[in-house]
Amino acid sequence: MDDFKGRVAVITGGASGIGLATAQSLARAGARLVLADIEQGVLDKAVAGLKADGADVIGVRTDVASKESVDALAERAFGHFGAVHVLFNNAGVAVFGPTQDMTHADWKWSIDVNLWGPIHGVEAFVPRMVKQNQGGHVLFTASFAGLVANRELGPYCVTKFGVVALAECLQKDLRDHGIGVSVLCPMRVATNIDHSYRNRPADLGGPTANRTYSDDELAALAGRTLDVADVGDLVVDSIRRNDLFIVTHKEAQGFVKRRFDRIDQAFAHAL
Repeated sequence: MDDFKGRVAVITGGASGIGLATAQSLARAGARLVLADIEQGVLDKAVAGLKADGADVIGVRTDVASKESVDALAERAFGHFGAVHVLFNNAGVAVFGPTQDMTHADWKWSIDVNLWGPIHGVEAFVPRMVKQNQGGHVLFTASFAGLVANRELGPYCVTKFGVVALAECLQKDLRDHGIGVSVLCPMRVATNIDHSYRNRPADLGGPTANRTYSDDELAALAGRTLDVADVGDLVVDSIRRNDLFIVTHKEAQGFVKRRFDRIDQAFAHAL
């Protein structure tokens, strides 16, 4: 897809961070927008800002962990604009700490949002995108942590590895329908992911259940922290190129290569 003029894009987690930056980039390219987010106030502000810049946009409060909520988002998007051409499953959360110390609630919240959320997006939107026969593109935000295991990010890595697998499988299955698929795998970007605990449901521990990185821990993390606007533009350019993988940081390459080298070396002992 290289022409976004008049096309309709749905973005979850669209009120801030990578979601909003991508929405702004798509709007400049002429796309019409449906922003979905769990935070109503932030969503209203994002929609108002895009409208002030001339975008054709609506906002729909959505909890991606709920299939019913994502189904309702699809009904609103198709009902309002008549079609959907770009679906960006971007909403995500993070829990930090040793994998062995993660509680069942930590796992459930992470899986509900990070993995079930994208699955719900596929269920609610993709069959209708195939049926409308207008091409399109489906995107997922995974992470560098979906390509390489990270310390103290067990649930996050497990879910993001799953998102990468989901994207790779879907890309093969949608190839004959003219619908592209991309998975975004960033290292550090200037978003609110470190504070996603603010939206943790009370029945899964609430906001106080999460540990966050200290300033010293953040400073010790590998890789630069990229500006979110640059990542939004990269996402849109990657749709135009129909890239399956979208990587943001050149410094991630060495880590990924070392992982695949270890896999390759294991074949020396294969039967």
